[in-house]
Parts: sequence; structure tokens; C-alpha cells
Amino acid sequence: MSKAEWRKSACNLCYVNCGIEVLIEDGRISKVRGDRDNPKSQGYICNKAPRIPYYAHHRDRLTSPLRRRADGSFEAIDWDTAIAEIAARLRAVADMHGGSSIAIYGGGGQGNHAGGAYSRAVMAALGMKYRFNALSQEKTGDFWVNGRMFGSQICHTAEDIHHCDLLLVIGANPWLAHGFPNARDLLNQIRKDPDRRLIVIDPRRTETAEMADLHLQLRPGADAFLLGAILSTLLRRDGIDHAFLEAHTIGFAEVKQALAKIPAAQWAAAAEIPLDQIERCVDMILAAKAMTVRVELGIQQGVNSTLNSYLEKLLIMLTGSFGRKGTNQLHSWLQPLWAHSSGERFAPVDTEVIAGLLPANLLPQAILNDHPERLRCVWIDSSNPANTVADTAAVEKALAALDLCVVVDVAMTETARLAHYVLPASSQYEKTEFTLFNFEFPVNYFQVRNALLPPLKGTLPEPEIYSRLARALGLLPGDNVLAPLREAAGKSRGAFAKALRTFVAEHPQPAAVGALILYHTLGPTLPDGTAAAAPLWQAAQLCAKRDPAAVRRALGAGPEITDAALGDALFDVVVGSRSGVAITAHDYEEVWSLVAHPDRKIRLAIPEMLDWLGKLDPAVAVAPTDYPFVLAAGQRRMFNANQIFRDPAWRRDDRDGAMLINADDLDALGASDGEWIAVRSAAGRLVVRCKADDSMRRGQLALPHGFGQDYPTDDGERLVNGPRINVLTDARYCDPIAGTPYHKNVPVRLERLSAAEAAASEANAQRVHGAGAAAPG
Repeated sequence: MSKAEWRKSACNLCYVNCGIEVLIEDGRISKVRGDRDNPKSQGYICNKAPRIPYYAHHRDRLTSPLRRRADGSFEAIDWDTAIAEIAARLRAVADMHGGSSIAIYGGGGQGNHAGGAYSRAVMAALGMKYRFNALSQEKTGDFWVNGRMFGSQICHTAEDIHHCDLLLVIGANPWLAHGFPNARDLLNQIRKDPDRRLIVIDPRRTETAEMADLHLQLRPGADAFLLGAILSTLLRRDGIDHAFLEAHTIGFAEVKQALAKIPAAQWAAAAEIPLDQIERCVDMILAAKAMTVRVELGIQQGVNSTLNSYLEKLLIMLTGSFGRKGTNQLHSWLQPLWAHSSGERFAPVDTEVIAGLLPANLLPQAILNDHPERLRCVWIDSSNPANTVADTAAVEKALAALDLCVVVDVAMTETARLAHYVLPASSQYEKTEFTLFNFEFPVNYFQVRNALLPPLKGTLPEPEIYSRLARALGLLPGDNVLAPLREAAGKSRGAFAKALRTFVAEHPQPAAVGALILYHTLGPTLPDGTAAAAPLWQAAQLCAKRDPAAVRRALGAGPEITDAALGDALFDVVVGSRSGVAITAHDYEEVWSLVAHPDRKIRLAIPEMLDWLGKLDPAVAVAPTDYPFVLAAGQRRMFNANQIFRDPAWRRDDRDGAMLINADDLDALGASDGEWIAVRSAAGRLVVRCKADDSMRRGQLALPHGFGQDYPTDDGERLVNGPRINVLTDARYCDPIAGTPYHKNVPVRLERLSAAEAAASEANAQRVHGAGAAAPG
């Protein structure tokens, strides 16, 4: 029996990635606690982190590469065979249709971005141009607005919630969903402080709304009308920070003209919010010394999602709630998580490429149409689009139609079962990992996590998978070619930088897979086996050049560290700290250096948004009569997380992912609390357990995300756990600019089941409840 040991790492269940300590006993994760040494989360964790052992140890792990047979079943094959066959088929697709016919879906989840640099390097070397991921079905409308206002889609707003005296939460429930460090602690601090206020805008009386001084419980889908009415009221009352606008923005005159045309009373009625509540909201905004606005998917996947993001930004800017302590900010990056795109369009579906991403919502169209540049190969890494993308039936049809589909994952996911090849990856705690969700200001943080456990037998970490693939494709040179670089890396960072410049000049083609070259040369010199973090060396150099003063403050670097050596110093601190480290520390007035426009001024007037605002018609903003309910598809709850949690035993309650419904609506249907009910949309039908919940408005329903996976029983039968919600969603019901699905406003109707179907649903649920592990250890 091995000695029990606490090891430092980070939680992988949401993008805050709180620092944790993990107890390793007998080669398994047995307990999890907060890491008090983590400078960002400082020991804080939520209720979900202690359930991480259920992710790390379950019976659905893959332990061998798999190849699909003609009949749809799979056979195990060895790694050499899998890599050779995949390389040949990848090369054939690229040669016949061009590299742009290949796309990546994923490349990392909420806890694992380290592998993304390697997958993108290999596919880009083949000519790949496009990728999809979860951000491209959630956030790209916001990125588009940021690009127009701040000058780059990489500019991204942050919240200084620690210091605000008014927190305005729109379409978010941070008590359960978090979204910023130490969320519950901060919400409690605001609630208990008589000088601080909380406003929540949400159709449901959420756990966060229960704490609010003012809850605007609007009609689902009416966010743009409510935000427009608030902005119009601010304008009428001259609650505008004119000095701020004059000093830091351009275009207020056009915005003022558009807002002046809004009939506030009519729009308030469309949102079903009394005018006196809007006046009270404006009173609180004007009384605040420092307001921070926090938004999430409630508006970013709601009706008019890109416009919602624009109006949210206008609320911040017109009140001067930006660039001061306690307000919204921009933040630095060590390595940006997405790119900037300048109006490029993807021809097969005629959509704009935003932040280097294609809308996940349009994945089936990008594959199934007859355009000569349609996608022929999708490489799927750490993602499960068969469950997470709108219109499940269309996604399954599209993936089955590809010339080549390869899935890299830890489990036999719903997407993996549609692939030609499945490659088993090591789990996030069996390899070096990090995430690029570094969204803090004025101090921003980064954490590299080393492996806590050895890779499960038969699996490989992503850098090793892509190294083998790159060699099979002839993209990665052999050890003899890389030997001079490896030798230089062992001497000093300076010697390595000089040798790398020589290598790139002499070997321009291998330089395309630079991440892999760094892994095999610089990587072996890094501490605690963190070779996979080697690509961060380049990121650290760029970060030090962009923000040298902020990096020096974060590191406490004196004059003995020259500007030329600052990037190396940052890199060494990042890879050497197991609890995370500050990478930049800005003064508040330096936020303007993060605005990408050359004059550092924010562009308020976006013609497309002002035109959209002018065309909003409250008369048509109602649910269709044949689908009288509005479903929020993808609610965050106490015991749901992302798709990596497959063992149903991890959930302490809500094990069926029940549909929340107002008790009066349930009575009108003649149904009982806990009954199984059919939910029908234009796209499909789903049977769910219902749960009466008077936090819901009448006519509003909610189903959680993170369900719909199947899991093997002791005898090998696979049973689906909870609602596979994208059976109900329609890819055509989406934002006109970003293609973001309107998941928070899905029109549906409800139907009671026959006694036989209800009994069968209950029996299946009980079998699922018994399928999970009895205990993680």
C-alpha cells in the first residue's frame, strides 16, 4: 500500500478552475479540498469539486484505440496501427479536398487546454483553417461586439466584483454557476454589507435573485426590451457620465439618437416589468459609486443574443462603469484562448468567422451541404458535440456522413460512437494540464498542473498522441534533427532562444508544428514532468513584451531582470508553481492600454446593432401558440457539470435532471410533482421527470445541461442518464450574426404519458441510479 499524499491541482468542472489539493491513496484520488496556497481562489471550492474522484475513476474509461467496423461496431487495435491508418486517411482528405476541408471540434474542455496547441499545430500544418468549440455556441456574439467596440475580438471584459458597491447580474446565477472566483463568499459579503447592493435580471427567481435588493423577473426572451428600456430611462434622466464618454469613447451622438426613439413604457410592458421597477433600477445605478455588470448565457444564448451583449456593454459605458476600481475592465492574457477575425466568411454556409471559430450550431450544415468546400473530416478532441450541439439528429447524421471522423477522449462518448477511430486519452489528472480561462483584473493568474497519477494503461497524453501522428505524416523531424535544440535547452533559456531562431531559419516546414518541437526540446528541462507546458514559453515572451510593467509587478521583478529576460522569468515562474501564480498586476488606469484601437478609445456606435435595435418589435416577441411554453435548455444546478462527468453516481440529488415547472402550470396540465412528462418541440420529443418549482414564472421551464450520457451497467448494458436536451433544439433558431443557438428560449409544449410509457421511464431511471459506482475510492 502506497503512502497517502496530498497533491496540488485545480478543479476541472467550471472555467474558474479553483485551486484544489487532492489526496492520492493507493494510486487513486480519494479526497479533494481547497488549496489555501492558490493566490486566486485561496482555499475556496464549491460543492462539486469533492466529487472529482467520480471523474477520475469510473468504468467507462477507454484503454485502447478503437476502429469502427462496417457494421458500426468497434474493434480494438494497437496504437501503431491506429496512427498509421489515421495519418494515411488524413493525408488523403487533405490531398483530395484541401486542408480547409478539415476542421477541429474542441481541443480542450473546462479543465484541459494543454493539448489544444498540439492538435491545432498538426491540423494547421495540413492546411486546416477552421475550428469549432463550446465558445462558438455560447460566446461569439459577445466577442463580435467586443471586436467592434474595443478594436479586437481578443479584448474581453472582466468584473471587479470584490470592490463594487452595486453588482448587476443579468442572465446569470453565480450562487450555483459561479463564473468568478469565490462567488458565494463575495455574494454573501454584498448581502451583509448595508452599503452594497445587488440587482438581478432573470426570468427565474434564482438562488442569486433571492439575495437581491431588486429582482427584475422579466418575461423569457425579452432581455433586449428590458435593457433598452433601462438605457432609455437613463438617457431621459440624464444619468450619463458625459465626462467619461468625452474622454474615452467615440459615437455617443448616434447611440443617443437611437436610444431616444425607444418607447420605454411599451418595451417595459413587452418585458412584463412595471415602469416603477425600472425607475428603481435606474435610481440604484445612479446612486452607485462603482457598478459592475456580470452576464452569462441567460442573455448570450437568449433571443437577440448579440444585441443583448451590445446593450449590456452600452449600460457599462454610458454610466462610466469601466476602468475604475469596482467596475468592469479588460484583462490581460498569457495566451489568448481565441483569435481575432476580420470579417472572413466560411463559404459553405456563408457565415462570418468570429474569433477564429465557426458556429458550432452550423456544424451539420458545414458537412451535409453540397458546396465544394464543405467539411470532409472533423477531428474531435475533448468534446461531445453529439450531445452538446443543437439538433442532435442532424449532428448525428452529419458526423456519420464524414469521410473521416476521429475522436480523442477519455470515455466512449455519444460522439465517439459515431467516429471512424477513437483514441484513448489520459485523464486530466494523469497528465500536465492548464487552462486559458484567465480573466482577472487588476491581477491575473495562471496555473500549470502536473500529473497526479500515471496515465491509465493503454492511454496517452495528447502531446504524445499528436507527436506520433505528426511523425506519421512527415511533419515532425527525428531526434537527430532536434538534438541541437535539446542540447541548447539544457544549457540556458538564452541559448535555447538563439538555437531556435537558427532552427526555424534552416527548417521552415517543421516550424509549423512548433508546439511539438518545444515539447520535445524545451519540455524535458521543465520541472515536475510539465513538458506539455513548453508552448507557454512563447506565450510568456509575448506577454512580457505586451505588458512589461504589469509582469514586473506580478513577479516582483527588480532591475536585475532585464527586459530581454523578463519573458523567461515569467515562464519559469509559471511552470514552477503548483498552486498558480500572478502573471500580471495592473494599475486601474492602465486598462486603457488593453483597448486595441490605436487611439485607445471605445467605439460606442455599431451600425448593425443600432439598426437591429431600431427594428425590435415587441408585438412579435411572444411564444407561438402551438408551443406555449419556453424552455431554458441547459440550466446550471447543484449537481450538474460539463460532459466529462459520466458516472451517474456523482450526483447527490436531482439524479434524473428533472424539468422545473411552476406548480400552477403542472396543475393545469393535470400532472403531479415527480411525474414523467413528454416535452415536444419542432425538432423532437423528450421524456423527462417534472419537478414543481415556484421560482419559475408561469410558462417557463428549465432542463439542466450535463446529462444525456449513457453509462454501462455491471453487465455491460448502456443506459442513458437524464435528458439529452438537444433532441429538442433547432439549429435554425439562432442569432443572425454569431449563429449562437437560442438555447434559453426553446418553444415547447407538454404532453402527459400513457401509464405504460411512464412506468417504463421510471424503471429505466431506477436502473440508471444503480449503474454508477458505489464509491469513488
